[in-house]
Amino acid sequence: MKAAFILLTLCISILNSQSQINFNKSNSETMADGKVVKTEESWKNSLTPEQYRVLREGDTEPAYSGVYTHYSEKGTYVCGGCGYELFSSEMKFESHCGWPSFDSELGGGNRVIKKSDYSFGMNRIEILCARCGGHLGHIFPDGPTATGNRYCVNSLSLKFIPQIATFK
Repeated sequence: MKAAFILLTLCISILNSQSQINFNKSNSETMADGKVVKTEESWKNSLTPEQYRVLREGDTEPAYSGVYTHYSEKGTYVCGGCGYELFSSEMKFESHCGWPSFDSELGGGNRVIKKSDYSFGMNRIEILCARCGGHLGHIFPDGPTATGNRYCVNSLSLKFIPQIATFK
């Protein structure tokens, strides 16, 4: 019974990693520097209309409408446009702001581009995927953890890759 369970877990792990590889291959036109570049038509064909509005046009989903707002599973959040790993579930916290919030990013600060945003009469810092330039949300200096940061991210700009259980 234990061997069957381990075999099942191994098969799920292989399928999940293959799924991530296929997602990256089928949804990316990667340049030599690792950046993903697509035509607007290609983006429209690979994203839902809602994802396109957020990731490519910089829109924001309504507060508390996103699937990951109160999500608490263990795993990794990747860019919904290109599959680039951005945040881990360990970085996520409940901010009660209506969007998924993280206190830092993977890769020591090179996964997300930070850009001044003065839209709507506000002074904010927009965050973009460093690989495909997709709009993720904004970062604010009011986080409750040691970093002091709150990466306020649209669920529509993310996909979640669950952590595979390991047994010792």
